[in-house]
Amino acid sequence: MRTFEELIAEAEAVSVDGWDFSWLAGRATEERPSWGYQRLLAERLGRASAALDIQTGGGEVLAGAARLAAAKPVAGQPAPAQRGALPATMAATESWPPNVARATGLLHPLGVVVVADPDEPPLPFGDGAFDLVTSRHPVKAWWSEIARVLRPGGAYCAQHVGPASGFELVEYFLGPQPEARRARRPEDESAAARDAGLEVVDLRSERLRMEFLDIGAVVYFLRKVIWMVPGFTVAVYRDRLRELDALIRTEGPFVAHSARFLIEARKP
Repeated sequence: MRTFEELIAEAEAVSVDGWDFSWLAGRATEERPSWGYQRLLAERLGRASAALDIQTGGGEVLAGAARLAAAKPVAGQPAPAQRGALPATMAATESWPPNVARATGLLHPLGVVVVADPDEPPLPFGDGAFDLVTSRHPVKAWWSEIARVLRPGGAYCAQHVGPASGFELVEYFLGPQPEARRARRPEDESAAARDAGLEVVDLRSERLRMEFLDIGAVVYFLRKVIWMVPGFTVAVYRDRLRELDALIRTEGPFVAHSARFLIEARKP
């Protein structure tokens, strides 16, 4: 394995724009939820006439779902042209300027309008504009706004980050976080959806193993997922990073667990 300084320098230099984690290939692993969100998203989009993807990041997940929806069918299934890769009306929102630019370049060729939005109410769309609203890992779900822009009979289908996700890593740097551990509970989110007038039709949650194989992977991850350790920089946490580097070299990968839940809610 390369030296601590070499791994740190490389991870500090690489771009963290967008929501593509392919740089971590061979350096970190994370189990995926059994429900296969991108596949579900492709199925839902194939049946929608007007859809909105909230907090789309760099647009990678939505573009991937479009590719799945347009893939060659298996025997007995409709042809891609009949299913349609994306709805005739398709919009996405994103707040971070580098991601807005990235998503625009990736999604505009697919017919998606990318709207720069601060991720706070109100959503920049009229009442009942969409029959499908989706999101993968939203920072916060504004349920009253989701309900407002959905048509009657429309649905919200999303994969959210669950409670204490990756907190083995968070608490390594920040110490115990008892209050934060209680946030993002699936039961609280489903209650908030019902309070907004939606019917929760599916709620599933899983905890999934994560492994960081070198200290560069840790630095890249914390630079990219900025809310995990707010204000993270190598300069601030160099001593803890050096200790963690030694731990990985002697004991093997640093193990954490992500939390994910699938929620689907329908507007009566």
